[in-house]
Amino acid sequence: MAPGREQATGRLLVDVAGGGTAPAVLVRSSSDLVPALAALGVRAPCPVVVVVGGAGGLSPSEGRALARLFEDGVAAAVEQVGAAAVDGGTAAGIMAALGEARARRGSDFPLVGVAAEGTVRASRLHPASHAAELEPHHSGFLLVPGSDWGDEAAWIAQAATALAGGAPSVTVVVNGGDVALDDARHSLAAGRPVLAVRGTGRAADELASAVRGEPADARAEELARSGRVTTVDADDPAAVCRVLVAMLRAVHSDAADDDATG
Repeated sequence: MAPGREQATGRLLVDVAGGGTAPAVLVRSSSDLVPALAALGVRAPCPVVVVVGGAGGLSPSEGRALARLFEDGVAAAVEQVGAAAVDGGTAAGIMAALGEARARRGSDFPLVGVAAEGTVRASRLHPASHAAELEPHHSGFLLVPGSDWGDEAAWIAQAATALAGGAPSVTVVVNGGDVALDDARHSLAAGRPVLAVRGTGRAADELASAVRGEPADARAEELARSGRVTTVDADDPAAVCRVLVAMLRAVHSDAADDDATG
């Protein structure tokens, strides 16, 4: 990080795509997560929507479809339930789509990017050629240990759990590859249900096929056997919004029932 840019709150200012800056906190252990989120102005507990999936390689037509999916589907649901959103934070693929949807809607919901420090270009002093830029419409970033893509997967799940506390949370899978399946595995292990958006390709479609009992990637079939994976079609963003809101409310109801019977 650039010298002299640490703030009194414990935050850092990091560079984002387009030449601006945004607040970030370096995280070194899971016990850092709640205070780090608070330093970004995000108070736990609150409902959480985790978004994982494709970070690149999307065609222009796929990008346009994602823009509508995120604006009228995912971001609309986050607003409706008063949730925060958590993703991988880079200026590519589904993370860029979510950040841009938040900006187009004029939303102010917390959008926290969780990125492995060695994979992102967070300072002009460290312009590694392989590093990705951070997305400028996120409200803040957690920079976690790691130098390879996928190192952030467990941290995304832990950050969402820390932020949700006892509030409901859901992970949405849009497109994606091996890392997205790993993200889904971490979410399910944390007790978080998964919504696979069918028609966005790759990991999301493999999960959707597995849920329907069709041939699919063996890892997707294993995740589907959890009984905690739901699917929705990408071509109806309003339905994505409805299903996501219903899942969050169902999670909340399940938790209330557990409390009542405990």
